[in-house]
Amino acid sequence: MRKPYAFLLAALLPLWPAAPAHAADNGSWSVYPVASKLAARPYFTLSAGPGQTLTDEVAVHNRTGRPLAFRLYAADAYNTARDGGFAVRTAGERMRGVGAWAALARTRITVPGHRTVTVPFTLRVPVGAEPGDHPGAIVALDERTGTGGGDLALGVRRAVGARVYLRVGGPELPALSVGQVRVSRHRPPLPGLGAGTATVSYTLRNTGNVTLSPRVELKARGLFGRTLLDRRLTRVPAELLPGQRVRLTETWRGMPRFDRGEVTVTASARDTRESASAGFLVLPWLPAALVFAVAALTGALLVRARRARARRSAPGRPSRRERPRPSRRRSSRSGRP
Repeated sequence: MRKPYAFLLAALLPLWPAAPAHAADNGSWSVYPVASKLAARPYFTLSAGPGQTLTDEVAVHNRTGRPLAFRLYAADAYNTARDGGFAVRTAGERMRGVGAWAALARTRITVPGHRTVTVPFTLRVPVGAEPGDHPGAIVALDERTGTGGGDLALGVRRAVGARVYLRVGGPELPALSVGQVRVSRHRPPLPGLGAGTATVSYTLRNTGNVTLSPRVELKARGLFGRTLLDRRLTRVPAELLPGQRVRLTETWRGMPRFDRGEVTVTASARDTRESASAGFLVLPWLPAALVFAVAALTGALLVRARRARARRSAPGRPSRRERPRPSRRRSSRSGRP
């Protein structure tokens, strides 16, 4: 019986370095822009106007001792929903930006061991292209499928890509939004055990046309304006791409066991700042249950007493009137002696 295969394409590349440290590399091969030693660049940084055509070259270096065959393609970039990491579309997905505008001179190459192959490409920006950032990548995909053991073999296709940061000339509009703030409290299995913990979730969206590096702050205030939490969040996307939305969570440890207040998430970036809030009410479940039971019992007793009073104060039922009986007329005889 043939084993089922689950194909996992490792082309999402969420762990590419954000800083210009080195080319995109997975240990077996690397992909990077062609450049001189004096002007090495780990990724493509391009600028063009609508209707303009750019030309450049991408290099694929084989770090192993055996030949490797690759499929080359251009792809659009996006933020992953899980953590907002930088990722690129797969070859079969629909492209709208760099993935649709870039054309490589060769789409399939074989790179000998410890050698490098250079491939030119052309990027034609449409006349009606929207101004702003259009991120993407030039991807080298190893189409061989590696398998593992077991009943379910996992097929893996590995890919490495060089990022493309393309900016189309025109007005730059940095803007972001924060929304759907939720506070979910985790109750301990038994009252009085464990510290209070909650999860704050929120949605962060880039509503502008340029890439942003957001800074997010989380604040919580309780009764009478007491500050319960004031924290700058670190688990946020380093680059939030235009039009992308991510759902993020933050753990709040040490949440009070009894309080009422509001949580506020504030996101800021270049020339933009937005906030959103959500209220919360924290009650210990055992005292709350006792209060509810006492209130229910009290209500039931009050209803019962009201009904009893209503019965006592109701007028008595009138007795049935007896019908008069007809009297029989007595006849008498009178005579004289």
